[in-house]
Amino acid sequence: MSESPHATRRREAARAALAGVVAGVAASGVGELVAGLAAPGASPFAAVGSFLIDIAPPWAKDATISLFGTGDKAALLTLVGIVAAIVAAAAGVLELRWRGVGQALFGLAGLAGIAAAMTRADAATLSFLPSAVAGAVGVIALRLLVARIPRGIPPLEGPLPTRRDFLVWSGATAVVGLAALLGSVAVQAGSRAVTAVRRAITLPTPVSTVAVPAGAELGLSGLSPVITPNADFYRIDTALVVPQVDPSTWQLRIHGLVDQEVVITWDELLALPLAESVATLTCVSNEVGGDLIGNAVWLGYPIRELLARAKPQSSADMVLSMSVDGFTASTPLETLTDPNREAILAVAMNGEPLPIEHGFPVRMVVPGLYGYVSATKWVTDLEVTRFADATAYWTDRGWSDHGPVKLESRIDVPRAGAQVTAGETVIAGVAWQQHVGVKGVEVQVDDGPWTPATLASAISADTWVQWSVPWAAASGSHTMRCRATSATGEVQTVTEAPPAPDGATGWHTIQVQVA
Repeated sequence: MSESPHATRRREAARAALAGVVAGVAASGVGELVAGLAAPGASPFAAVGSFLIDIAPPWAKDATISLFGTGDKAALLTLVGIVAAIVAAAAGVLELRWRGVGQALFGLAGLAGIAAAMTRADAATLSFLPSAVAGAVGVIALRLLVARIPRGIPPLEGPLPTRRDFLVWSGATAVVGLAALLGSVAVQAGSRAVTAVRRAITLPTPVSTVAVPAGAELGLSGLSPVITPNADFYRIDTALVVPQVDPSTWQLRIHGLVDQEVVITWDELLALPLAESVATLTCVSNEVGGDLIGNAVWLGYPIRELLARAKPQSSADMVLSMSVDGFTASTPLETLTDPNREAILAVAMNGEPLPIEHGFPVRMVVPGLYGYVSATKWVTDLEVTRFADATAYWTDRGWSDHGPVKLESRIDVPRAGAQVTAGETVIAGVAWQQHVGVKGVEVQVDDGPWTPATLASAISADTWVQWSVPWAAASGSHTMRCRATSATGEVQTVTEAPPAPDGATGWHTIQVQVA
């Protein structure tokens, strides 16, 4: 029995969609390979993804971080890939019906990638090339594959396409795309000379070091360590492709409302008297009880000393810091010039040069402020200005232009939803309000009285502090919550507020089962 015309059209459309996806694979793979060879920061996927990050409404960014945390970038790239596959499939179907339309769609996608890459702050001369090549490969591959789809209508010229021809061409094209993609991974891994440069760096001897008090670490299983290992330190930023900054070319420019512009190079920075300090960094997107917080030993130089060289003018009240990739943060000038606050240009983290994803070669660390207004990674520019005259990346998207860290505490032990064995056990966690300090934590189980916790030794007011409370766990379901009291006597508020626009508030509350 012959196939119905409707079934034939559906089969042809399915093959056309496959042709579009395969053409997309080829375009993406070759584009990524060209990026690895000629313009590592201009990967088509990363360029488009970065553009989407910049134009996304604040609620979308907040939702992504809330859902995926530090996996937000992987989630975005996955979404970009899914959307790209759908568009490519649609291009294949359109090309089957109206020759040239699908090719035009691939061409427009290439132009969109070029525009996204060339409008980035760190765009280079060849940043257009990966997307341009990807677009061209997509157009050619789509045209060749769709022309080989077996159809009920004989071609105007040449032999009749067969199912085998189409599958062979599609498979070969997909293999080329995947091979190029694998090649791009190998090329980028081998070409990132910055990694080798970082490993070869010998850090200068600090003029002063920090000793973590023996009593700062309670040593309880499941409790966050007082010093967060680099590998476990949270990462939230807008860089889909981690900037690769060669220290030999790095420099920091201080300008704006100053009497003397200052430019400092990497070698000049390392020649200054660098000192260790310990500071806890917190992301403003951290939910109550969240893990977007970490504590590290930093090595760096006070920003106030460099600002003193520049001599800010009396009308200035803000420093707009900029990353090599164009991210900006607004930090109060009085915070950066405060002689009692260790706001630094950091070059090392926990005894090693900054990890590349945490800002190598230089980043800002400012105790007491959320990262979005202070902790600029890959920093290259400090503009002394005024809040009335300039805005930063996140303040342009509705967040507060000042971001002092709020008083918070968190239960780490037991974990929410954990099964606990009845008997004597412990409740433990961490509390923080950087540059203010914590003097007490209390815990409430069910509707019982608030029980004072025992605090570990605080490293300083700029760091979090561990705490613990003994608990006689009885069988059943239990609700527990914690609240902190700051060094100034402020009690952590019970009022619940979301992270936007200036940080979440409320008491961390969990439920556990005791058997």
